[in-house]
Amino acid sequence: MNIDLTYHRRPTDTVYIGSLCIGSSYPIRVQTMANTSTNDVEASVAQVLRCEQAGAELFRFTTQGTREVESLAQIAHQLREQGCKMPLVADIHFRSEVADLAATVCEKVRINPGNYAPDAQTTHDRFTHLMGICRQYHTAIRIGVNHGSLAPRIMEQYGDTPEGMVASCIELLRIANREHFRDIVISIKASNTRVMVDTVRLLVQTMDKENLHYPIHLGVTEAGEGEDGRIKSAVGIGALLAEGIGDTIRVSLSEAPEAEIPVAKELVRYFADPTSPRYNDQLIVSYDEDKNSIFYYNTEKDWSAFQLHAAAECGRLLWEYNCDKLELLNPNFDIARVEALSKDILQASRIKMYKTEFTSCPGCGRTMFDLQTTIAQVKEAISQQPSAIFQGLKIAIMGCIVNGPGEMADADYGYVGAGKDRISLYRGKECVLKNIPQEEAVERLIELITNDNK
Repeated sequence: MNIDLTYHRRPTDTVYIGSLCIGSSYPIRVQTMANTSTNDVEASVAQVLRCEQAGAELFRFTTQGTREVESLAQIAHQLREQGCKMPLVADIHFRSEVADLAATVCEKVRINPGNYAPDAQTTHDRFTHLMGICRQYHTAIRIGVNHGSLAPRIMEQYGDTPEGMVASCIELLRIANREHFRDIVISIKASNTRVMVDTVRLLVQTMDKENLHYPIHLGVTEAGEGEDGRIKSAVGIGALLAEGIGDTIRVSLSEAPEAEIPVAKELVRYFADPTSPRYNDQLIVSYDEDKNSIFYYNTEKDWSAFQLHAAAECGRLLWEYNCDKLELLNPNFDIARVEALSKDILQASRIKMYKTEFTSCPGCGRTMFDLQTTIAQVKEAISQQPSAIFQGLKIAIMGCIVNGPGEMADADYGYVGAGKDRISLYRGKECVLKNIPQEEAVERLIELITNDNK
């Protein structure tokens, strides 16, 4: 049975973020986030300009306090002086008063409902106040919900579930709708691709029932780096783009932010460009009921593109048809390499786990250590261990304590920055070793996992 690859974009309202329009008939936008310190104005400006040249359309900065808001104002001023009009987003956690202040200096503020306010009444009052400021300054809002980062009152009622994540988001959307505030974009993210896709689908169903049509930002949070990070992102983002869901995207890689842009742009092109391989004779996608398998055939000659396209197409279909097998074919590449890719897609889709899975944040101004170096050290250390111990384990490497323990909710073990040159190690959500020296941390992580296995 051949698969219908018809593409129809979900209709949404238009949201205005500075000079950038998101949603409705506008193109799917590509964005990223700084991994510089927001207070390092010179480095931050340079990074924005590099990302603009790479094709980014929206840029986010972690904004912990009033000092970072002041720095963000300086960054915006210098960028505008250099002719860069890219809208800037302040990423806020825990401190609603900082969101209020940031709304006066940038084009968009991101708030996390999980740490925005302690109760429903305070949430209503604070959010209504923020919307008033945003109306005055023509600032948009992003409601950003993360798996593992829900408010205690939501956790008590729903647990750490898609239903809880949607409830956390819809509470604020109902307030915005009553106040007729339209410049809102939503993101619901998880490092587990199944959780991310199921939750966004549930959000869309809920919004449709309530006649809400806000644009949606897509991303697999803490996707990792290298090929694994790209495949994982493509599986989650691609599953939803294929259904017409998604108005902006970010591919969250533990690499320089400008490295994310080509990947995101290629995913958008694959689904939204009528000249892409998806809509010509290069591509065949079919389902074999007898084998419980999906067949994906593509003749493109660029390995990176084939890798992304196969992952973006097949994740959704593996789930839709409840498959446990995947057959990929491209005559331009070695069979063993293509077979390895099929295994990587099955793992990224959480169908079968063949190897250790690494979850790692992309880094931001809060990051406590060099992520890329640390990831390489952890991978190298694990490669020297008996594979049976680590096969299928999920290990998270997180830059800071702010969101690390929550957003690595799906991991078996965690390596989290706790302070300058200090690391805390987690077993699941339990911190088992606190504030150990960074130079000891990789070895202690391997010991922890090995001893647990024994």
